[in-house]
Amino acid sequence: MPNFQKVATLGQLGPGKAMEIEVNGEQIALCNVEGNIHAVSGVCPHAGGPLAEGELQDNVLTCPLHGWQFEVDSGRCMRIPAMKLKTYQVKVEGNDILLSIDADS
Repeated sequence: MPNFQKVATLGQLGPGKAMEIEVNGEQIALCNVEGNIHAVSGVCPHAGGPLAEGELQDNVLTCPLHGWQFEVDSGRCMRIPAMKLKTYQVKVEGNDILLSIDADS
């Protein structure tokens, strides 16, 4: 059974926006794609860029350092499909965004 904890509110994360949170020492990027909240590792595996500071367009988050792109629902890298970010289970209860502290992948 996943262990969920509140990490943000919908008011902090508008549609088309990303924000960085830290849970248990891990940087995680929360992304709002048309009202659907996704969570992926917040550190780009290419050069350690802060993904939440990048541009979120549709379902794709672009690293601000070198432009690497990742699908936020699956974590898949657009440049190297075999490379994936960790993804996390998210649920919304009322205005609260809850995150499972156990990575999905």
